[in-house]
Amino acid sequence: MAETHPEPAAGLAVAVRRFNLWYGDFQALFDVDLDIEAGIVTALIGPSGCGKSTLLRSCNRIVERLGYVRTAGSIEVLGHDVQHPSASRIQVRRQVGMVFQRPNPLPISIRDNVLFSQQLHDRRRWSRSDQDAVVERSLREVLLWDRVKDRLHERAVGLSLEEQQKLCIARLLPTKPAVLLMDEPCSALDPAATAAVEELIWNLRGRYSILIVTHNMAQARRASDRCVFMLMGRVVEHADTEQMFVAPARQETADYIEGRFG
Repeated sequence: MAETHPEPAAGLAVAVRRFNLWYGDFQALFDVDLDIEAGIVTALIGPSGCGKSTLLRSCNRIVERLGYVRTAGSIEVLGHDVQHPSASRIQVRRQVGMVFQRPNPLPISIRDNVLFSQQLHDRRRWSRSDQDAVVERSLREVLLWDRVKDRLHERAVGLSLEEQQKLCIARLLPTKPAVLLMDEPCSALDPAATAAVEELIWNLRGRYSILIVTHNMAQARRASDRCVFMLMGRVVEHADTEQMFVAPARQETADYIEGRFG
């Protein structure tokens, strides 16, 4: 990313300013202003189609893969405008990792999955021992090392869904991203696996700034520090999670949390 951008506001991982997005003629986001604090878990909640995933995917420009998307406004990650013409998408995605609804391990070994992003972004020649250290450190961070340390050369697609999702998170870590984006990361998992991934998310907070989209209100309450409620492409409320669930400031938020719509 360009070095000429301003320094980030203290304590912010992501700053969204008057951000608008259109899919062709359809406007999906309207003048979004949002500050995402560093080192915590922030949950994006709201009914289907309200713009949660669109906003999430705009933070590392994945949404640009659709040629009919256009935007206005800015999204800054650590003070760098990821929408700026001088911003490299490769560098953006190195700093802002993405985890999808369904685990998407590559059809290669567990070890090679972990090393994939590092080899993609870093062309230096790494020694075998350095690579081994990266693999162990990343798998330990996602609480997976003890389960797979004796089968690192097995194909990753043979892991359970929970293990696959943890591996997909581990695959992001060697490039040292500042922000982790998670788009309903537990939607394909059973309750036990969901609890395990939620525990992992909570363990990663502090080391990473995490922004998670979820339709599961119980999960949002359990696994986030702050919540953002979106409706029809706009941010309605942004507050500490417990405050939002106990005493929401807006009636629309209360109606959604209590299941009156969505």
